[in-house]
Amino acid sequence: MTTTTVTTREAAEVAAANASGRRPVVFVHGLWLLAGSWDPWRARFEEEGYATVAVDWPGDQPTVAEAHSNAASLAGTSVADVADHVAEVIGGLDQQPIVVGHSFGGLLVQIIAGRGIAAGTVTIDPAPSKGVLPLPFSALKAAFPVLGNPLNRGRTVTLTFGEFRYGFANAVPEQEARHLYETLHTPAPGRPLFQAATANVVPWSTATRADHRNPERGPMLVVTGEKDNIVPFALANAAYKRQAKNAQHPTEIVEIPGVGHSLVIDSHWTEVADAALAFLGKHGLAA
Repeated sequence: MTTTTVTTREAAEVAAANASGRRPVVFVHGLWLLAGSWDPWRARFEEEGYATVAVDWPGDQPTVAEAHSNAASLAGTSVADVADHVAEVIGGLDQQPIVVGHSFGGLLVQIIAGRGIAAGTVTIDPAPSKGVLPLPFSALKAAFPVLGNPLNRGRTVTLTFGEFRYGFANAVPEQEARHLYETLHTPAPGRPLFQAATANVVPWSTATRADHRNPERGPMLVVTGEKDNIVPFALANAAYKRQAKNAQHPTEIVEIPGVGHSLVIDSHWTEVADAALAFLGKHGLAA
């Protein structure tokens, strides 16, 4: 008997997307967030004529409150676990989707694009794939709450407000930062950060590998926030340069001024969505 990782909610959203006949967009969140963090984006993209699906990570809880009550539910979750789950969700769609991801979700959508199952990709402040080499100080500092304790590889980590403020919400007023922390922040597995941190020092590691040369990759936009501490420009630009080696499809990069890592959930999210929609329209992927 074949088991599935697709949840009832995800299956219902896939069925609705198929029934609509519209071009689907699959949203993939990163660490310390849930699928519901994409709700404003989904409303905007649906207004533009797309059908949308927001995927979970295996072990995600339905709500922020439940995530904190079940803080260990994602312990040990790997990049491959999530990538394979996203691919399974996509496998239920009648049309190849556009994939949009943020942070580790940005890495995951690059992995998905590298498998040739996405029509186009928007990767926002992406965690580094294998082969992306810069390690800026701010990125190391932002990751230290996890990487500073080797035992976190098999645990989940809940950020303090100060850690969230530095890593995510450094470019918004403190009141907004506190609101984001209290309403959206959830415990996250440490394992993906360890996988990314060791990818370039363990030659046989493939956990964070994204096939940037696949001729079926589709157009890709890399979005970077000017003030991002977790994924500063050097990291995002290195991802862009690596993906730009794809000979068959365009790769572009855009920097959103004045924003940090919370750019998809804070008051500037519409600027990021505008850039994504403009790119999709430019490359024949409008709804």
